[in-house]
Amino acid sequence: MESTFSSPAEAALQREAGAPGLLTPPEDLDSVYELERVAGFVRDLGCQQVALQFPDQLLGDAGAVAARLEGTTGSKMFILGDTAYGSCCVDVLGAEQAGAQALVHFGPACLSPPARPLPVAFVLGQRPVHLELCAKAFEAENPDPKAPVVLLSEPACAHALEALATLLRPRYLDLLVSSPALPLPVGSCSPEPEPLERFGRRFPLAPGRCLEEYGAFYVGGSEASADLDPDLSRLLLGWAPGQPFFTCCPDTGQTQDEGVRAGRLRARRHYLVERARDARVVGLLAGTLGVARHREALTHLRNLTRAAGKRSYVLALGRPTPPKLANFPEVDVFVLLACPLGALAPQPPGGFFRPILAPCELEAACNPAWPPSGLAPYLTHYADLLPGSPFHVPLPPPDSELWDTPDVSLITGELRPPPAWKPSNDPGCLDLNLRPQLELAESSPAGKCAKSLFPAELFPQIWPTWPQSPLSAALFLSSRSWRGLEPRLGQTTVTGAVSGRRGIAIAYEDEGNS
Repeated sequence: MESTFSSPAEAALQREAGAPGLLTPPEDLDSVYELERVAGFVRDLGCQQVALQFPDQLLGDAGAVAARLEGTTGSKMFILGDTAYGSCCVDVLGAEQAGAQALVHFGPACLSPPARPLPVAFVLGQRPVHLELCAKAFEAENPDPKAPVVLLSEPACAHALEALATLLRPRYLDLLVSSPALPLPVGSCSPEPEPLERFGRRFPLAPGRCLEEYGAFYVGGSEASADLDPDLSRLLLGWAPGQPFFTCCPDTGQTQDEGVRAGRLRARRHYLVERARDARVVGLLAGTLGVARHREALTHLRNLTRAAGKRSYVLALGRPTPPKLANFPEVDVFVLLACPLGALAPQPPGGFFRPILAPCELEAACNPAWPPSGLAPYLTHYADLLPGSPFHVPLPPPDSELWDTPDVSLITGELRPPPAWKPSNDPGCLDLNLRPQLELAESSPAGKCAKSLFPAELFPQIWPTWPQSPLSAALFLSSRSWRGLEPRLGQTTVTGAVSGRRGIAIAYEDEGNS
């Protein structure tokens, strides 16, 4: 019976955590992990305790790297391996628990600013790049030497972009080279003019130029990998739709036009916006505690859902998995508040019970002042939605006509009524005021205007179904036939204690082998 309906009980003890990563030869550790630069970083700061953060695939080298750095610098090294959320973010909480005075991050990084000030050094890696093949691929995809193009790359290939640009600049006049947005050294001054910082990169644009004028040539990725890298996903979503975007494998020089894949990604995001507009209950997933302004962003999303007439619940579950989120069937959509790479990470096989959105998609669904699809930029970082950002769009005032604009769902085909609730005029009050029903003017043959209530009289077949749907988790639970174990105090007869079953639920002792 165990093999028919479930796995054997011993499977949990025999299951392997995952295939270990390949170990780096000892003679290559200094070059792969840039130990000389890391040791100089530690000596310049005079730190006695330093945290070393490794992703899962590099943990096999963590012990050897820590031992060499301790012998070189004389400082105590702490290894941070199992991060609570994503390995691309700086784990400032783990570093504080270890009493570390600085942190060294190895592997891919989202380069998001940490929530607390802490000296951080990034070792992104140096993947080999075949410059001649990449240069020929660039010339084949960009025959016009005057066309503006930006050189992009995955973080591990950023070291080769300047060398690639040197091969191309004698012919291509309007070539822009991006660089990772690494934190500036302590005491250094920002360059003038200050470069544009987007997508975790810096773009040294000339005065009067904008990034939307440029096409893109991305060096990175692999032909064998089927999953789309989150870093490439945020570039495809945020890049100007009318500009060409090519990717080039650094090993073989094989190129691919990403226009079709970018269109599919945008179509998927537009679908998620429609799902968010149809949702009544929204689950806000706390996907980071170490990125700056995450609390302010959480408050912004709660106010956004409240203004749109939706219920929101904040859930702190660590890394989201399908079994975790399946425990909340009353939630229509989830919004993951995480770094740009964490919000676009590939989903596990089988997907989730409910769709997971990025904060930008919830903003487009709940803020009526947000520009329409095709005109609004896709913002991959939640900080771009907050006040102080050039992309911030404030909510309209409560008496604005934007709240009363009728809308039709592109998924169900039903008419969405205006939000039944609107924010209070008092900014310090969290109460909600009932919005009046929208009145429409219907023209009569006599030329007079006869007013009628929009939901009840014009569309009686639609509006009665809206209030009956659950608007909170409590109402959803009350609509279910089984609500869990009930105490039933005073309704159960008193009986003597008897011996119950022994064992675990998968195989009790009295079940035998049948």
